[in-house]
Amino acid sequence: MSWIKTIAYADAAGRLRQLYDRVKGPDDNVDNIMLAHSLRPHTMEGHMAIYKHVLHNSANSVPKWFLETVGVWVSSLNDCTYCVEHHFAGLRRLLNDDAQAGALRSAIETRDIQSAPLEEKYKKALAYAETLTRSPGAVTHASVVAMRDAGFTDGEILEVNQVAAYFSYANRTVLGLGCSAEGDILGLSPNNSDNPDDWSHT
Repeated sequence: MSWIKTIAYADAAGRLRQLYDRVKGPDDNVDNIMLAHSLRPHTMEGHMAIYKHVLHNSANSVPKWFLETVGVWVSSLNDCTYCVEHHFAGLRRLLNDDAQAGALRSAIETRDIQSAPLEEKYKKALAYAETLTRSPGAVTHASVVAMRDAGFTDGEILEVNQVAAYFSYANRTVLGLGCSAEGDILGLSPNNSDNPDDWSHT
């Protein structure tokens, strides 16, 4: 499941078991990306706090399906199959439209965002996320102005920024520790966006 030792749910105790109980899904399943933190539970806690707030918080105004699209896009750019598969499953569920989901997946895989079935404003956001992911030093004031001119508020630009930044962190956690999706249930997420302390995956 990863290249470093991990502690299974059944073997966890103390603070680690408490955190596992907060993040687990059906049948006490804990995603491998979370298991990878098991030797340092405090890093799991930090990871989940960031993830929950940037992607699953009711104070966000950018639609969750698009924030998931940003995550799949960034993960694809970083060649992180684990995060692509997990979050595409979530994106597909949120869209509830297999044709649109398939067209989005095709555009992401071929790196042809202009062909994606998206409004122009969303394509601008994905262009921003691409630059931030591939060449962060190349992001300029003009990059932000382009999103603002496309119709995003500054708060929404911040949301896109934070989701793109979070996924680069998550991708590097997965890729750097050799996490696989073996045993994971794809597409689960902490869906209670009204409660930032509810991390349970459903």
